[in-house]
Amino acid sequence: MRLYLPATAADLDNTAGITPRWAHAVTAALRAEMPEEDDEGLELVAMLAAADASVELIAADGSVARRIVVAADVPDTSVLPPEVLGEEQLPTAVELVAPVAWSRVVALHVDETEAVEDVAAAAAGDDHALERAADRDLLWFDILELDDLRRELAAG
Repeated sequence: MRLYLPATAADLDNTAGITPRWAHAVTAALRAEMPEEDDEGLELVAMLAAADASVELIAADGSVARRIVVAADVPDTSVLPPEVLGEEQLPTAVELVAPVAWSRVVALHVDETEAVEDVAAAAAGDDHALERAADRDLLWFDILELDDLRRELAAG
């Protein structure tokens, strides 16, 4: 299953990979909610949900204010669908119950540096800044660029 994992710069520094957390995916619930959408469109919805969740993680740990989404292919047994979809739960939500090794990561999606001000404001609770951040495209990085990305994020 392809997961879109919300992350922070601190997560990228974990050499073991990504720890269990709530993630986003193309789920049966999402397909039911958007039956006219193709797979590419559904994947975009899941990725953008993870980008929004990344802002919450940044607010919690004070990381570099750039949204990060880690795309990884994991065994279905590593993922649990939410038991009850509440009003606050997106139809993309799944729970990752096992760590994800970097070898399972297929891509990294990260804000460009120009987004830092909006992402920082969004992490501080500014809804308008969150909307502006959501309008920005995330840059795509191959997993082979992980070390370069770590250095870039550490530099600020």
